[in-house]
Amino acid sequence: MKKFIKHTFSLCLVALIAFSCSQDESTDYVDAIVAPSNVSAAVSVTQDNTGLVTITPLAQGAVSYSINFGDGSEIMEGITPGEGADHVYEEGTYDATITAYGLNGLSATAAQNVVVSFKAPENLAVTIENDLAISKQVNVTATADFAMFFEVDFGDGSDVVEANIGEIASHVYQDAGTYTITVTAKGAAIETTSYSEEFEVTAIVQPLASAPMPRNRAAADVISIFSSAYDNVPDTNYFPDWAQGSQGSSWAMFNLAGDEMLQYINLSYQGIALADGVTVDVSNMEYLHLDVWTADEVTAIETSLINNASGTVTEAPVTTNLNANAWTSIEIPISAYTDQGLTVSEIFQLKFVGTPWAAGTVFIDNIYFYKQGEVTSGGVTPLTFETEFSLDAFDGGATTVVANPDTNGNTSSSVLELVKGSGQPWAGSKITIPTPFDFSGGTTVTAKVWSPRAGLNLLMKFEDAVPWPDVTGTAEVITTTTVANGWETLSFDFTGIDMGIDWYNMVLIMDNGTQGDGSANYTIYVDDISTSPELDFEPAFSLDAFDGGGTSVVSNPDTNGNTSGSVLQVVKGAGQPWAGSKITVPMPFDFSGGTTVTAKVWSPRAGLNLLFKFEDAVPWPDVTGTAEIIATSTVANGWETLTFDFSGIDMGIDWYNLVMIIDNGTQGDGSANYTIYVDDIDIN
Repeated sequence: MKKFIKHTFSLCLVALIAFSCSQDESTDYVDAIVAPSNVSAAVSVTQDNTGLVTITPLAQGAVSYSINFGDGSEIMEGITPGEGADHVYEEGTYDATITAYGLNGLSATAAQNVVVSFKAPENLAVTIENDLAISKQVNVTATADFAMFFEVDFGDGSDVVEANIGEIASHVYQDAGTYTITVTAKGAAIETTSYSEEFEVTAIVQPLASAPMPRNRAAADVISIFSSAYDNVPDTNYFPDWAQGSQGSSWAMFNLAGDEMLQYINLSYQGIALADGVTVDVSNMEYLHLDVWTADEVTAIETSLINNASGTVTEAPVTTNLNANAWTSIEIPISAYTDQGLTVSEIFQLKFVGTPWAAGTVFIDNIYFYKQGEVTSGGVTPLTFETEFSLDAFDGGATTVVANPDTNGNTSSSVLELVKGSGQPWAGSKITIPTPFDFSGGTTVTAKVWSPRAGLNLLMKFEDAVPWPDVTGTAEVITTTTVANGWETLSFDFTGIDMGIDWYNMVLIMDNGTQGDGSANYTIYVDDISTSPELDFEPAFSLDAFDGGGTSVVSNPDTNGNTSGSVLQVVKGAGQPWAGSKITVPMPFDFSGGTTVTAKVWSPRAGLNLLFKFEDAVPWPDVTGTAEIIATSTVANGWETLTFDFSGIDMGIDWYNLVMIIDNGTQGDGSANYTIYVDDIDIN
């Protein structure tokens, strides 16, 4: 069996508010939908000298495609996502054009080189590499003359993987080791060209991301042993010498980009000891929590509590299975220890034992006892979609929050993208905040800036809230980039700024006086602006869409019944019948105060069925989900509050994702009939 590389794209959108130097204009919600992106195609050809080629378009945010085959033949229109187009070419080289169309008619195009040759491929060049982020994943690229695609036999009995020439074919092995990898380049000819190599597949043996952030809990509800989220019991020894070295075990403090965690190497047994004479009473606590990461050598961990009652030492173990190459969040009820007869009023040590014995390394973080109390401010609900600032652009500028394109030098996940298009020479962007910028602590503003070139002049100024043309502005301070294609920190000196004026707006203009063209040469990224308040662009949650869904934050199109300025737009396009949207939050949804979920929903029709379900953070297909709860709208073209009853939800699972599907089982079409708005999602 052959299988194409499958591309799954997540869609995270933000609302933009158009701004003009002459007047403010509100934009229709549809303007927030961006054109499709990442347009490409999977291309295959039959190897029978007929020239029959199949082109399968791919893109992010597309609901249909057209293909210009590049040979003067008729353009094929109306291709749906996942559908391939067959076309017979004469021998030659062609530039096919794939056009992807979005929900609102915006389109994007990409060229696809098609080589139809009845000669065997020549000059095959192959690159085989271990993936830097995924354990035991190997990536293969290949180029060749007279070839259109290549197949890879990864040498472990798995299915052959196929990819276009110049693209990447990937495979995850069950076991590290040396394998014979065979790459076969294919074109329209019957003959093929192959290359084989003995390649060593390696495993990643340490976490690449931190453990999930613990919830914000009241201090009285937590006794923390090791966690940066809480105050730990002081002077705890995380590496007491219990002669575990005789078993080949050792330890270290592992630092992951500033996040410290415990590393227990070749875990046989390992202890944690509170300071001499110190014990903790956990009898009023309900759970022991810890996060454990391992590769695939350690399959289970035994966690023991050890109690010292006036010199009488007793202990009890609880064993938990571990997920390979992932964090396992463990919640052990205190009753699991007391039911064994253990007294837990004077805990002075913990002990960990690995299965198999001394066979692999574990990383442990967030060890704490807790009870279900009131989650303090910082809980993720209610979910509203109001932003802490608004982003505007004027006279040819464009401004949006995007995924960080270069994490070298800046590890933020989201940054501000500024584009100067072919408008006015002063085209730029503006950030507006609800309370004035505060310069009482200093008048130097710094910002991380990624520029495509050294010598780019970035202008910054502040303005009050008075509309143009009566606006008051500061001096225009210009700083010049010195780095090309990389992050650097720029400084802007606003010495002498008038402290008596309320500055609500920050204006940014690149190369003031020079007309831009909207290209990469006039596209920069900005982050961590050191104003007070500091401006970073990390989202409070992320928005995703799958299999034809669309999700974005937009201006509220109907403030009757809901006065919020921004709301969540959910669109079901012409994809799968289960196409939907997902909200991912940085800390789990909390159901300790109730299991009823409410949401304000604007529907274009009564009788629309909206499905809610929650999922944990484990990637598909191993994800755990709640029951699917459906509420039906009763109002057309208006806001109402829908209720979803999650009685019986498993409190022991951390639910990080909320999934929403419109009319599950029915294919959408991306029209207004399959567009809803959601706001104020709450749990009570």
